Amino acid sequence: MSRPPKRPRYMPWEDLDSDSEAEELSSAQAPEAREEESSSTSTASSSLPSSSSSSPGEGFPIVDTLSPSQSSVSPSSSSPDPASMPLCQSVSQEVVGSCAAQDLIYMEPLPSDIIHNRVSALVRFLLLKYRTQELTTRAEMLSRVTRECREHFREIFSETCEYLQLIFGVDVREVDSINHTYVLGSTLGLTYDGVGINGRSFPKTGFLVLILSIIFMEGNCVPEEAIWEKLGSIGIHVGIEHSIYGEPRELLTRFLVQELYIEYRRVADSDPARYEFLWGPRAHAETSKMKVLEYLAEINGSEPSSFPVLYLDALRDQEERAQAEIATDMAGASSSVMSGEFSRPE
Repeated sequence: MSRPPKRPRYMPWEDLDSDSEAEELSSAQAPEAREEESSSTSTASSSLPSSSSSSPGEGFPIVDTLSPSQSSVSPSSSSPDPASMPLCQSVSQEVVGSCAAQDLIYMEPLPSDIIHNRVSALVRFLLLKYRTQELTTRAEMLSRVTRECREHFREIFSETCEYLQLIFGVDVREVDSINHTYVLGSTLGLTYDGVGINGRSFPKTGFLVLILSIIFMEGNCVPEEAIWEKLGSIGIHVGIEHSIYGEPRELLTRFLVQELYIEYRRVADSDPARYEFLWGPRAHAETSKMKVLEYLAEINGSEPSSFPVLYLDALRDQEERAQAEIATDMAGASSSVMSGEFSRPE
């Protein structure tokens, strides 16, 4: 399967602290004041690496971590069609669809640090919209982008959607194509975002999706040491406080286990004791292997069937769910009939 070329990736969480979030909340009430803001003076992204100092894939390479192994990839995979385009690309095309004619005009590329600065500001703004459960519009998002950057809104919005989805587990979806109105919701329809735990006010659904995806890709049961190895490869380490996720071991083995998204169990007959991770009952109830596979295919610019091993597993899961649902319906119908018979008057 051919992979789309990598783009430089950054770590937009380093400047996302409570103080900057509170400041953004107050300024969100007056977006017109933001219009004249200088992109070169913002401190929002001063701690973020620029593309000139980052090679492709550095920063937060979740896409690499969420790329199924070659053994799961069909050798006959075809090039992705537009329907399988990553969310951030497909949405950005919708956002600027009415300005398609301008795409034919050559635009002088902006320095990467300016683009990066605007992405960081838009990420913070949309996170506030997510937390307050408010809709947003293209016009409102444009007001967060300085005048000299507006011709580059496609790129800025695409990067912003990518960060929101991969890091925070937040999807941006258009709900009104006429007024270009958007809603922000959790990836995969998961209902727990962990906002407020560990003193961190940011959604942690991205971490949950990452863990569920790794477990699925690794055969539905993963040794604890393998999880920490994969997380360590993207800069998430046990015992080291993360600015978004907090202490990752506590988030994974305490909060996500308590919320029944993750099962954390001892490996049978292990001495010394070793532990492994599986999906918990709430994960099975709220999402499915097929939904996770569709997500993985989307961010890899492919289709679910491009990963035959995972695809067959997801199909089996769908069939088992369907059979369980039929059995439940039949049991319910039988119970209703029996209840009717016993309540029949003499």
